[in-house]
Amino acid sequence: MSGHDSKYFSTTKKGEIPELKEELNSQYKDKRKDAVKKVIAAMTVGKDVSSLFTDVVNCMQTENLELKKLVYLYLINYAKSQPDLAILAVNTFVKDSQDPNPLIRALAVRTMGCIRVDKITEYLCDPLQRCLKDDDPYVRKTAAICVAKLYDINAELVEDRGFLEALKDLISDNNPMVVANAVAALAEIQDSSVQPIFEITSHTLSKLLTALNECTEWGQVFILDSLSRYKAADAREAENIVERVTPRLQHANCAVVLSAVKIILLQMELITSTDVVRNLCKKMAPPLVTLLSAEPEIQYVALRNINLIVQKRPTILAHEIKVFFCKYNDPIYVKMEKLEIMIKLASDRNIDQVLLEFKEYATEVDVDFVRKAVRAIGRCAIKLERAAERCISVLLELIKIKVNYVVQEAIIVIKDIFRRYPNTYESIIATLCESLDTLDEPEAKASMIWIIGEYAERIDNADELLESFLETFPEEPALVQLQLLTATVKLFLKKPTEGPQQMIQAVLNNATVETDNPDLRDRAYIYWRLLSTDPEAAKDVVLAEKPVISDDSNQLDSSLLDELLANISTLSSVYHKPPESFVSRVKAAPRADDEEFADTAETGYSESPSQGVDGASPSSSAGTSSNVPVKQLAVASPPAMPDLLGDLMGIDNAIVPVDEPAAPSGPPLPVLLPSTTGQGLQISAQLTRRDGQIYYDISFENGTQGVLDGFMIQFNKNTFGLAAGEALQVTPLQPGQSTRTLLQMTPFQNISPGAPNSLLQVAVKNNQQPVWYFNDKIPLHVFFGEDGKMERAGFLEAWKSLPDDNEFTKEFPGSVISSIDATVERLVASNVFFIAKRKNANMDVLYLSAKMPRGIPFLIEVTAVVGVPGVKCAVKTPNREMVPLFFEAMEALTK
Repeated sequence: MSGHDSKYFSTTKKGEIPELKEELNSQYKDKRKDAVKKVIAAMTVGKDVSSLFTDVVNCMQTENLELKKLVYLYLINYAKSQPDLAILAVNTFVKDSQDPNPLIRALAVRTMGCIRVDKITEYLCDPLQRCLKDDDPYVRKTAAICVAKLYDINAELVEDRGFLEALKDLISDNNPMVVANAVAALAEIQDSSVQPIFEITSHTLSKLLTALNECTEWGQVFILDSLSRYKAADAREAENIVERVTPRLQHANCAVVLSAVKIILLQMELITSTDVVRNLCKKMAPPLVTLLSAEPEIQYVALRNINLIVQKRPTILAHEIKVFFCKYNDPIYVKMEKLEIMIKLASDRNIDQVLLEFKEYATEVDVDFVRKAVRAIGRCAIKLERAAERCISVLLELIKIKVNYVVQEAIIVIKDIFRRYPNTYESIIATLCESLDTLDEPEAKASMIWIIGEYAERIDNADELLESFLETFPEEPALVQLQLLTATVKLFLKKPTEGPQQMIQAVLNNATVETDNPDLRDRAYIYWRLLSTDPEAAKDVVLAEKPVISDDSNQLDSSLLDELLANISTLSSVYHKPPESFVSRVKAAPRADDEEFADTAETGYSESPSQGVDGASPSSSAGTSSNVPVKQLAVASPPAMPDLLGDLMGIDNAIVPVDEPAAPSGPPLPVLLPSTTGQGLQISAQLTRRDGQIYYDISFENGTQGVLDGFMIQFNKNTFGLAAGEALQVTPLQPGQSTRTLLQMTPFQNISPGAPNSLLQVAVKNNQQPVWYFNDKIPLHVFFGEDGKMERAGFLEAWKSLPDDNEFTKEFPGSVISSIDATVERLVASNVFFIAKRKNANMDVLYLSAKMPRGIPFLIEVTAVVGVPGVKCAVKTPNREMVPLFFEAMEALTK
């Protein structure tokens, strides 16, 4: 719509639908067009205008291209919920696919491909067959994409009608855009098929390379990505491919540049000539540098890709280190990536320049960036032996600035430098010891304690220094306690005098009797046994020569690096993770162009003949989100297994029934689908957390007269994006038999928009019954992490740092705390950790902490009188939206 069409979004009068109906059937063309615009406007803002389906379809019979587009848009949105009425449009579609105007022919085929209704699919085949051989290239390129859409709906039909062969023929088309779309369609079909469908031969290679020069930028990306899968027969063919692809490095589109870089890097593996490789490295440098002049988001993507490239071939950007120097206005995420690349490119030739930059960064205001810069200096020292002394000089200069966090980071990296170059730079220990009083971070304390213990014989007052740490031994974090224990043992073995002897006795006593940390206790017992039985053996163990640490700037394993380089210009190269670690390769996965209408389409579950829990239609039992289509996130089913649940629910993904069940035990589960509603099948379930992982604990009880098998499950979009992380494992259920299984869940995969709520909509299917729908609740405490415990000082500091606006209070009149200890035990079992307790008159006040994923803390104050109904809960958290769900969880946990 044009800008002046905003009037169609204005508030409507009372009888809107009847008025629109009348206007849609007007004899005047302009009035009909305005009416359709109003319908589209209402649809866009979420109003239900499906009752006008027949009237809008009647407007299809028009020569006006704008009106036809609007009607087609309406059809795409509502055909799924009105499949029978959608058939009315078929004749017009078929007629339009033979229209003299190529734009209308293409529009008809495109729209038919977007309407994912099986009844219409049958009528799409003949028009599609014609359009694939149309005289106009615009129609052919549209038809090519339509084949991929049709394959998503009915793969067998596409294969039977020969559409795949027609697509392969289009690769030889004389129009480059047709070639690009054919490649895109074949590549997508290949991704969702287990059979080899799109294989590039030497003949098609030539066609693709020819089309590359003439098609649009996104067509080039499709072709380049497909070419990256081709393995050249020999070095000569690899050089030929690289020569044809190299001009793409000058393209203005970043995606084209990165795709070209990917192909060149892959083909360089086969090129044997060192001169050719050197020239290619020189040619790749300028376009990669040019990417860093784009906006910050593109810079970040480019930097993540460059990070991988320089690990494989550092010579490409060895002379370009200056372009990675941080600018004052760079966002922090760009600065951090630039630092990483500078460390990788640092060499004896440019280290002075690099150190000057790092030293400058260490005086910035951003604390995280400063810490990273100080660490970068240490990593350069470990990487470059000849530059180590200069790096240490810079670190000592930074220590003299006396900025607390700079000093602490410097001590941490100097410890690593000592490990890398033993008996070389120990003369600076005295300078480090001057900063002992300022250390308050666990890692810095542990590093300093390690230095004192390791070089105890060279530090005159080593026992006094360690003793200053021992005064707070019980309150120290485990990292510091472990280092103190080992350092004290080292001191005793190097200086077995009276002072160290008393110290070791006190430390071993603390670490064995007064601690509940098994790591600390076990290590202390080992040292105790060693020292009491054979002190010489203890020396051999504790004072043994340590392996020299190595440079960690190239952290990725070579096989992983090769895999990531093969995925340059994709999310994989940004995450630095292989695709399978964050993408479920699902057969017939949904595509973006189909999903762009999903949020406004009121598809519901109307295609399913089954009943919901309350006996109503499934769409009515789906709660407030019944207009949002359920998306399956479980594992893909094998090719031979029909996607029964997917077909019934109108979704795109498939589900796997797997054979062997888990056998969890525990308290009875709440019944969510009673047998009276489930035609004899009873389902009980609840979410639970075990060993840091969320599971759906689900039980099936067969009260029917026959065997039930082929169980499948799926979850609708929800606030926390919970989805099945594996296949549902249920063996065939005999009559009267029950089984219970744990289904691993994956969070943040399928998030629903809107305000947070605890609703979890579930659909379950087996081979003998219809789909069953039921609602469950998501208890927030299943997201509380095992790392949620805070120290008292940290709790107080965090409480003060949050503004009063972030504090919320609620009373639970139905909750009774019978025993403080039992309540604390129950809360700790749900990862709500006890911090402290105090008395206020006759009331007990408990302070607790919990943490959700992504580091969201909850600082909690619970007030109650033991044995008296009524519990008051106050919470401070930066995430205000989660507070109602938090109170729900706390009320359940304190009952």
